[in-house]
Amino acid sequence: MFPQLEQRIGKRLTSMAKWLAYCGGLSLTLIAVLTVISIVGRAFVGFGLSPVKGDFELVEIGAAVAIFSFLPWCQLNRGHVNVDILVRHFPARLQKFFEVLGDIAIAIIAIIIMWRLWMGMGERVTWFSQETRDLLGFGYKPFSIETTFILGMPTWYGYALGFIGALMFAVVSVYTVWRDSNEWLAMGNSNG
Repeated sequence: MFPQLEQRIGKRLTSMAKWLAYCGGLSLTLIAVLTVISIVGRAFVGFGLSPVKGDFELVEIGAAVAIFSFLPWCQLNRGHVNVDILVRHFPARLQKFFEVLGDIAIAIIAIIIMWRLWMGMGERVTWFSQETRDLLGFGYKPFSIETTFILGMPTWYGYALGFIGALMFAVVSVYTVWRDSNEWLAMGNSNG
């Protein structure tokens, strides 16, 4: 269905997913550097250095952001683990059909993850009127902002940054259903 449109959208999503993966890599690099600095600070406390305050909180958030940033690129490139012991012996068209079924399952999971991150963020954000919160699906307004223990950073920051990757993962997952369905349909047309 609409293969030219699918290809144009695919190019844009590929570019966006690639840049998001670069951001995930940058996040991992920064938390690695932060960890080294913190360990060196702990090792040389006697020389006036100290560990980075709240390092483990920053590592937790940075790792989550990185993971969600890599998911869209992984899905676009069929990088998720699959078990094809039996399926690889089927005809190519049937293999592609099972690939589409796998894409549908991943799309459903990606949408659920995105939705739950959105809801989790909404439970931690204290903004907006109740009407706006209801419209956004945020639920009831919390009485206070939930913060991290050491840095006092609002926990919704991590949810918001993770949501960007989760949203892109859901969009890419729906796109891969479309892409692989087009490939499956094309296989049927060439055989018939």
